[in-house]
Parts: sequence; structure tokens; C-alpha cells
Amino acid sequence: MEETGGPPGYEGFELPWWAVVLEGIAALVIGILLLTSPGVTMVVIVQFLGILWLFGGVLALIGAVSNRENRGWNILSGVLGILAGIVILLYPIYAPFVLLAFLIIVLGIWGIVYGITRLAWAMRGGGVGTGVLGLLSLIFGIILIFNPLIGAVTLPFVFGAFAVVGGIVAIAAGIRAR
Repeated sequence: MEETGGPPGYEGFELPWWAVVLEGIAALVIGILLLTSPGVTMVVIVQFLGILWLFGGVLALIGAVSNRENRGWNILSGVLGILAGIVILLYPIYAPFVLLAFLIIVLGIWGIVYGITRLAWAMRGGGVGTGVLGLLSLIFGIILIFNPLIGAVTLPFVFGAFAVVGGIVAIAAGIRAR
């Protein structure tokens, strides 16, 4: 009998132990590539994302034709996915920078909003830790908004570090589940 592993709360979504190990190895390899060659790796990852969005857009349009439920949203999703995929594939060198800039702006806004809500929570008795987290998030968000170059330079390395750690954890979890 093959053991499976999955995160707690995902009882219906378990993977065979070897699939978890493979996922971990893939994350580890991507993380190492992001840490050692962030530019080339980001271009390749964004190209795969463009292909994914293009095919996802086509599938959403097919779904809109065959299923009346949420037809408008499926058409919108399909058209946007196809357009995003085409733009990424037509401009492989510029696309990573545009996506990264967009992501940095979103992260900056998120950091500011999250920071303000945590600071407000801390002032209502949420604790010093919540206040510190709120202040750090607020500072992080402001830095990203006003100096996105810092985010553009560091984000691939942050993603790489998370991928390496996540890959190691997934490999260990898969081996444990075996």
C-alpha cells in the first residue's frame, strides 16, 4: 500500500510520497537557480507563465461556450489570459520586468494596508508583536512603493530562498510519509 502525504485539512487532496519529494526537488532546483541566476531564471519562469495563461485563457473560452454558468466571467478570464500569454510570449525580455514591477506595486500596497490594519489592531490590545509586525509591514510597503528597484533586485532572491526552504521541507515531508 502506498502512503500519501498532504497538508492537514486537505484530506481529499493527498499526494503519493514520491510526488511530494518530486515537488520538493523541483522547488529546490528552481530556488537554487533563482539564487544563482535570477535574471535568466525569471525570464524562463515568466515564459512558462505566459504559456500557462495562454492555454488557460483558451480553456476558459471553451468553458464559456460549453457552460452557461459564469459565462461572462469565463469570457473575460479567457480573453485576459490569452492577451497576457501572447504579450509575454511576444516580449520575452521585457515581460519579466513588467510582471515584477506589477508584483512589487501590489506587494507594496498590501504591505501598507496590512501594516495599518496590524497597527490599528495593536492599538486595540492586539499586543506588541502585532504592532511590530504592522510597523515592519508598513515600512516594507512604503519602501516598495517609493523604491521599487529594491524590490526588483531582491524579490527573485527572496523567492529563491523560499523555494529552497520549501523544497527541503517538501522533500523531508515526502520521505517521512513514505
